[in-house]
Amino acid sequence: MSGHVGNLSESQAACLAQFRQNVQDILKEHHDDYYLLRWLRARKFDLNKSEAMLRNHIKWRAVNNVDTILEDFEPPEVMQKYYTGGLFGQDKEGALLWIDPNGYIDMKGILMSMRKQDVIKSKIWLLEEIYRLFELKTKEQGRRVDQMVIIFDLEKFGLKHLWKPGVDVFTEIVATFEDHYPETLKKTFVINAPKIFPIAYNLLRPFLSEETHRKVTICGSNFREVLLHHIDPDQLPQHWGGTCVDPDGNPRCPSKINPGGEVPQSYYRQNDLTDLAGFTQVSIGRGSSLQLDYVIEKPGSAIRWQFKTDGFDIGFGIYLRTEDKRQKACDMDHVLPSQRVNSHMIPEDGMLQCRVAGTYIVRFDNTYSWARAKKLFYIIEILEPESYDMPKVDSSASLASRESFTTGIK
Repeated sequence: MSGHVGNLSESQAACLAQFRQNVQDILKEHHDDYYLLRWLRARKFDLNKSEAMLRNHIKWRAVNNVDTILEDFEPPEVMQKYYTGGLFGQDKEGALLWIDPNGYIDMKGILMSMRKQDVIKSKIWLLEEIYRLFELKTKEQGRRVDQMVIIFDLEKFGLKHLWKPGVDVFTEIVATFEDHYPETLKKTFVINAPKIFPIAYNLLRPFLSEETHRKVTICGSNFREVLLHHIDPDQLPQHWGGTCVDPDGNPRCPSKINPGGEVPQSYYRQNDLTDLAGFTQVSIGRGSSLQLDYVIEKPGSAIRWQFKTDGFDIGFGIYLRTEDKRQKACDMDHVLPSQRVNSHMIPEDGMLQCRVAGTYIVRFDNTYSWARAKKLFYIIEILEPESYDMPKVDSSASLASRESFTTGIK
């Protein structure tokens, strides 16, 4: 396949050599030609665009602690039990297979039970685990394994799945996949697509690259025949046309493919924050933002926050001022990049350790909303190093989570 190791044109090979030289300062030992070509193919071998994409990715990994996410993060229980999908086998060329019965997901229940950021973080965790499996399978099988085939089964998919907060989360997951895991997708098959699928896909389409769009195949009633053209029967559950069943005979193989289902209300967290004593209440006008300055004098200090909004979401981010004067958000260092959070559904809380001294800006962003002001309740505290202890990571818990959430590969 053109643009891949072993099949490069003369101009592509020259571009690869130049690209390696251009980004030499950020490369690590495991960043081989396969790795570099992912970024080049994603930007059609445009050196400048490929370099900008890779440098943004490296910065993103540092800001979000992605390099250690498999060790220091555990997907919440509700995510492990109720977010649909799982790994199951490989296609005929070795690509890992992910099957997602997405029509059975209760996204509203999930978002009533956990923070939006933790949903995104759980999917990043999963992608990093998949990349770990790529390396393992490549060594075990003596062939390059570095792509995925995804089957989206939209049986039971309906209007409730177009609920805006849920769609927003899914589009953010897709955007993360596109921006930071390029050329990972080999093919997507959509089966049992309902009549409203074109509406759903149009909501998603702006976040897909043209190349990803071309990899999507909408299957008809003969989808089993289509799937078996790409996947051997012993690598596919019986329900989707293969021969595999669970030990109890279940043809959907729920032991490996999470079937989703309605999230019990016992998981819901929307009433966590009812006592607002000590909280500051403000109204952030439509099209406006609130910026709060905090001077951090001791490196290693932490900013700790709790907040909720009344009725609607809000953007939240933390920045470090680079000049001794008021700056726009775009001109400051993005310590915690701003993103919209569902603080009207689940109160937000967190803590950020400040590695350097300086003036940190906590910013609540409502500039995207020209129709509504937002009522905000918040507490923000500065903790100096001696006033808090960082929790220890239980690596065994992370390992157990990895085994349960990733499900299985045959």
